[in-house]
Amino acid sequence: QVQLAESGGGSVQAGGSLRLSCVASGRSFASYAMGWFRQAPGKDRERVAVIGWPGGTTYYRDSVKGRFAISRDNARNTVYLQMNSLKPEDTAVYYCAADYLGNGLGEAHDYDSWGQGTQVTVSS
Repeated sequence: QVQLAESGGGSVQAGGSLRLSCVASGRSFASYAMGWFRQAPGKDRERVAVIGWPGGTTYYRDSVKGRFAISRDNARNTVYLQMNSLKPEDTAVYYCAADYLGNGLGEAHDYDSWGQGTQVTVSS
């Protein structure tokens, strides 16, 4: 398994941008599909974006298409989430997760490792 640590969260005004990073420690990072999830207070955790292994294939939930971009740097064991044109409804704790040899599109419990989360707050 890999250990994951997110960073880059913060508070921004609507229309602003943030870039989240998730660094993995451990072996075989390139063999993990990587996902970004988020959870707002009182709501279920939802999948935001996924990038396949070793890279290239991506998935986005409809509400972030055209605004968010997921990428990975396997040499740095890092996955990124570039978030542009942020909206108040994007406010949540964002988590990265790793799915060993999977496609990242299964259930949350299919993921092998989770980070501790980073708070993103978007004010109107």
